[in-house]
Amino acid sequence: MGSAVDDIDFDDLTAPKLTDIQRQILEFTEAKVVDFDIDRMLAEAVAEAGADDLDDVDGFGDRLAAHVAAIEADEGLRQLTRSSLRQRIVRLLRNRLSLTELLKRYPEIEAIAIEKPFIVVGMPRSGTTHLVNLIAADPRRRALPYWESQEPIPARGRGPDIFGVDPRYARAKAEHDALMASAPAVAAMHDRFPEGIEEEVELLDLDMAAYVLEWHARVPDWRDYYLRLDQNRHYGYLRKVLQALTFLRGPRTWVLKSPQHCEQLGPLIATFPDATVAFTHRDPVAVIQSAITMMAYSDRLRRTSIDPQWLLDYWSDRVQSLLGACVRDRELIPAERSIDINFHQLNGNEMPLLERLYHCGGVELTPKVRGLFQKYLKGNPRGKHGRVNYDLHRHFGITADELRRRFDFYFDKFDVRAES
Repeated sequence: MGSAVDDIDFDDLTAPKLTDIQRQILEFTEAKVVDFDIDRMLAEAVAEAGADDLDDVDGFGDRLAAHVAAIEADEGLRQLTRSSLRQRIVRLLRNRLSLTELLKRYPEIEAIAIEKPFIVVGMPRSGTTHLVNLIAADPRRRALPYWESQEPIPARGRGPDIFGVDPRYARAKAEHDALMASAPAVAAMHDRFPEGIEEEVELLDLDMAAYVLEWHARVPDWRDYYLRLDQNRHYGYLRKVLQALTFLRGPRTWVLKSPQHCEQLGPLIATFPDATVAFTHRDPVAVIQSAITMMAYSDRLRRTSIDPQWLLDYWSDRVQSLLGACVRDRELIPAERSIDINFHQLNGNEMPLLERLYHCGGVELTPKVRGLFQKYLKGNPRGKHGRVNYDLHRHFGITADELRRRFDFYFDKFDVRAES
């Protein structure tokens, strides 16, 4: 792999040459077999939360069982990944327990209005992260930093230390530092640093109802199960988590984002009827190429082998179904409360786009906020952590044109430019 910060070449993407640190991590973690006993995971979560009510009134236990069964069915996971997925489940359970307890103590939380959010909807790698972080520079907006997305609800009695540092933040920071040591090129592709704004579908997984698991493991069973769920109910739960977060740490007007919303526009707008939505659009080939390269690179530590053909097939299908749903349901979002942004417009042309978005949302774009946007843009140029040189044909055996043919329906609907 190239060492210069400005150019990253994966000459070992599908046959990785591990570093000494990576080898040591795997030797250490593979020795211990990880089990997913649900009762045991729940007992750990109860001990951490100091609370035991899971609020299991609508089949939560069934969704938890399906989630675990899908992970267990993926036979290519290393123990390192099984361990992190097990920790993730315990963490989700702990946060759900803490939320249930918080709502019992402060029932007024459920009366908090989640008013007029800005919601960014688009594929991964289409500028959604850039846009949501930019909008979050407006101090009137409440956003979801990565550290908070991982542990939205503090456990009772586990507040900040004497220096005012939230232990949830400290844990996210330690995890990020470890990732940078073990897989540094991740920063160039999608750096999930503790303060960076993350996706609220992480909160939806407190209800075991999001597509997030698909990014961690090969879980077609979970994808099919998730797609059958009544998301109106689960997006209602998401709103409840946002109400709790607003209660814990205001102000009230949110900026949200997730690719998942592409296939859930009905539940999204039913749950947030006064939202203003910014759709980002990009050549699906660039999206898929970027996503599967990132997955293949991560798989050198996550999995026992890398299967580029599986990644290409699965994520091409997945992006096609997400975009198909977006084309089908785009009209559910009122034209006067939504804008379409093309990726080629984002680079250096953000201010006019923000003006349009704020105008749609009926929000004043003050001189102070404009200045903060300019400051953010100046400090966060594209490719800040290095640029990845992608090679779709070499690594995945398909040309851009061959892959692009699947997406004529999308190019016909939106002003999207093919990228070379």
